[in-house]
Amino acid sequence: MTTVAELPAGFADKVLSAQSTFRSVMDAMARPGTVQRITAVAGTPAAMMRGTAAFALTLFDHDTPIWLDERMSETSEVTKWLKFHTSAPVIADSAVSSFALIGHPRELASLDRFAFGSNEYPDRSTTLILQVESLTQGPAIGLRGPGIDGQAILQAMIQPPDLFERLEVNVSLFPRGIDVVLVHDDAIVAIPRTTRLVPRGG
Repeated sequence: MTTVAELPAGFADKVLSAQSTFRSVMDAMARPGTVQRITAVAGTPAAMMRGTAAFALTLFDHDTPIWLDERMSETSEVTKWLKFHTSAPVIADSAVSSFALIGHPRELASLDRFAFGSNEYPDRSTTLILQVESLTQGPAIGLRGPGIDGQAILQAMIQPPDLFERLEVNVSLFPRGIDVVLVHDDAIVAIPRTTRLVPRGG
């Protein structure tokens, strides 16, 4: 049984690190497809990358219900760490989660399992946090949309491989929809609901 004293630490400097991470997250959302480095966390549960932990320490609180995939929930470590450091409730119903932490994105559930928000409250949707193998190596992916000057090229090991095809549902749902944050180690890339995949040859 893990005690409080045995839980991995959070930020070394809570205020400055949270401010720095928040700026990086906002930069990532404003410039979709660009890789942003964020403040590393001193210690994390085994299933959680440092970038995921920093994101959680900065944006999760008692009003943000969190859903964990099977990889994140296979032991109690992540749940205990989140509750201790953020007070965020970990829930079983993905359809009402503010954030979903996905440690095994290849097995990502259908997007209709998550919250799309409403026309009145589009922000009441689920943001998916997907841990991937690389954000600098892999097939080149062209992205377009608000915050992108022409086209952004992302080279990443994206899982699931049909992620952007799935995210096409955002076109018909807008202003509702699903936002995605890709994480590898201490780097993140944001894919807001307004970002679109550039067709090959487009």
